[in-house]
Amino acid sequence: MRKGTIVENLNAVRERIVACCNACGRDPAAVTLLAVSKTRPAEDLRAAYGAGQRHFGENYLQEALEKREQLADLDICWHFIGPLQSNKTRAAAEGFHWVHGVDRLKIAQRLSAQRPRQMPPLNICLQVNIDREQSKSGVAPEEVESLATAVARLPNIALRGLMAIPAPGETAEAQRWPFVQMAELLQRLRRCLPDQPLDTLSMGMSGDMEAAIESGATIVRIGTDIFGARG
Repeated sequence: MRKGTIVENLNAVRERIVACCNACGRDPAAVTLLAVSKTRPAEDLRAAYGAGQRHFGENYLQEALEKREQLADLDICWHFIGPLQSNKTRAAAEGFHWVHGVDRLKIAQRLSAQRPRQMPPLNICLQVNIDREQSKSGVAPEEVESLATAVARLPNIALRGLMAIPAPGETAEAQRWPFVQMAELLQRLRRCLPDQPLDTLSMGMSGDMEAAIESGATIVRIGTDIFGARG
């Protein structure tokens, strides 16, 4: 996609975020736009960076590591948002600032052990299967508290909050309902783990971003509305 289109799209998404926050009484600065750049060439990320974008999310580890090399001159905050296999945790621990899809203690333990000591703690979000879909990754809602308690004890990582990819809702109310449940889960975790920096709800994509923001999302993951549909 040409540079101008990416910049225009990025600005349009930012305007949507501001408009939604103003409508629901939230500070737009409380919502971080995460540009989902999987399958996109490095030059597309560079164009978005030139327009002020700093947070980028990648689903495929090897592809992401190649882009990090190509864009090493840029001060990018890298988020890994795809499923993470245990044999890939070292690369994630060494190469990213955030990992959003942790749903097993084993993965968190490996990320903790493999995070280089000279680096800041790795920011972690637990992925919740809020709709209980069999085809999706994520911990069941009733198991979030026990997993979070175990993860919070690990060194070299910072448990920041929760992440979800709900099933598409056909109405605004159907879109909001799982996001409201996620916000309630995070509030329960804060009471259970008051010493943890539980400030993050990673939820909402191009089609349901407004519903997520209205429900308390602090990170929205936008790909198509910035970079266009994948070929």
